[in-house]
Amino acid sequence: MTDIKERLGYIKNLTREQFEALLYITQRLNNEVYEDAIIIETLDWVINVVNAERVVFAKYDPNAGNFSLIASRNINKDITNKLEDFSTGILRHVLDKKEPVLFHDVQNDPGFSQFASVLIKKIRSLIGVPILKDKEVWGVILADSQTDRREFTESNLIFLNFFANLVSLALDKAIKIRELADENILLKYQFEEFNRVPDMVGGSKAMRELSKLIYRVAASDATVLILGESGTGKDVAAHSIHKLSTRKDHPYLAQFCGSIPDSLLESELFGYKKGAFTGANADKKGLLEASDNGTFFLDEIADISSALQAKLLRVLENKEIIRLGDTQSRKINVRIIAATNKDLTQLVKSGAFREDLFYRLNVFPLRIPPLRERRDDIALLAEHFLGRLGSSNLKFHRAALSKLENFHWPGNIRQLLNVIQRAVILCDGEKIEEEHIILEENAGEMKFDGTLREFEKQILLKRLDEHDGNRTQTAVSLGVSVRWVQLKLKEMGIN
Repeated sequence: MTDIKERLGYIKNLTREQFEALLYITQRLNNEVYEDAIIIETLDWVINVVNAERVVFAKYDPNAGNFSLIASRNINKDITNKLEDFSTGILRHVLDKKEPVLFHDVQNDPGFSQFASVLIKKIRSLIGVPILKDKEVWGVILADSQTDRREFTESNLIFLNFFANLVSLALDKAIKIRELADENILLKYQFEEFNRVPDMVGGSKAMRELSKLIYRVAASDATVLILGESGTGKDVAAHSIHKLSTRKDHPYLAQFCGSIPDSLLESELFGYKKGAFTGANADKKGLLEASDNGTFFLDEIADISSALQAKLLRVLENKEIIRLGDTQSRKINVRIIAATNKDLTQLVKSGAFREDLFYRLNVFPLRIPPLRERRDDIALLAEHFLGRLGSSNLKFHRAALSKLENFHWPGNIRQLLNVIQRAVILCDGEKIEEEHIILEENAGEMKFDGTLREFEKQILLKRLDEHDGNRTQTAVSLGVSVRWVQLKLKEMGIN
């Protein structure tokens, strides 16, 4: 009770100007959420109120047992970068007392006049207040002056003590907000690592890595180039990026660019004016314009003509389109995602694809792994397709799943879906058996017209590569013994 009365007595001694200053400071500190901003604001106020020549904010590290410079200012609001310019002895005095200190003439005080910084800097007046956090000293504000001592008063000492308490609360809030932000970033990365991307099925290492990349790029507005073999699900990845982006509430449109006449593709992408060509009876908005503020997906971008490549480059560089038959350009805000199953770098070298367009598209390349690189996902995908086909009551026999998992899948996920559809049609019971799994053994995996021995070597090396050199897994996938693999490699002179 005595302590409360004493504090109330201190408050009564504050002037109207000091109360107004505390109110303003409270409002400013509550608006700041970053520690550095709070500290700089604090130092400027101390200089103004106390009329000090210098002020420093030093943070105390209890583990190391020393102070470190956080920030400092002088009367001209210049920054001092050396803590040694200030009295470490005074800082420790405030640390030990855990309460404000005031010295009108430190030069003649036998307890402090011997401190080097006091002598060198000719410090006369000094005021220090502790910043407490959880009843321990978090830091110290120290202000000093060589000449003017008029504002180094008991009243301002009380004021600065209240001020220090406000700063302590503001710092506590800022630190907690920063800790929550750090925790949020950590949780976000964990979410990216362990949660699946919408519409994408798989828990293999390759898919987890892909999911993390999709989450990362979806949070930006970067142009994405999706690379991968035919049937790997490049369109699904593109749509997932859109769904996870800030554009998710705006249009997502897609256009397949392969095997489409140039004039038709151009009119679809850019639209046209009435009378632009025979049959153009009214103005038509193109797909790029229709997807304004959203995302536009160009599938098989490598197949577009040189003329269209130049027009697409304009879209990426200037964010504008010109309709066929029009002269006026129109601004659009659209994110471009492109995909191809071809090697664009080789096409650039051969002159079939514009180099400048390639670099505009290749801001964030995203490779979709083929199904043979994610065999752990085959069973999951097979079950998923059963559900999609309305056959969730059907189950796979282990031998059927094994047959699926050991196939090389040249047609990737699209081929797997076709095989599952066929199996559902062929199955009359409650289980899909091995005989219901009809696989196209030569469905584009490799063309070969050499000898049997050469073919044997080629397929063995291919399977070893698919299984990262693991001979046991290679033997299982080929239906042979590990010893057979070892003997064949010895015959071929391969270690």
